[in-house]
Amino acid sequence: MPEMRLFLERRSYRRRRMMDAVRVLPLLCTLLWLLVPTMWPNDPADGAQTPLSTAVWYLFIVWLIAILASLALWLRIRTHDETDGAAPQEPRI
Repeated sequence: MPEMRLFLERRSYRRRRMMDAVRVLPLLCTLLWLLVPTMWPNDPADGAQTPLSTAVWYLFIVWLIAILASLALWLRIRTHDETDGAAPQEPRI
């Protein structure tokens, strides 16, 4: 007996993946913000130090990328919903 395959519509599949990206984005940004301490060397005798301005630029760039990514995802989801009309509600389990 052949195995039955689950068929998902392309539009609903893409919308679900975009919503997954929206849910993962804050976690990714938090991880990138937590990487700031790795910029400073552990060995003070080495003499190589990262200036504070570099760390501030890093935080600003991560923050800016997070805002732009959120905007891009919001625009994609909004245009996706406008082309489909009213989006069907997903059943909550």
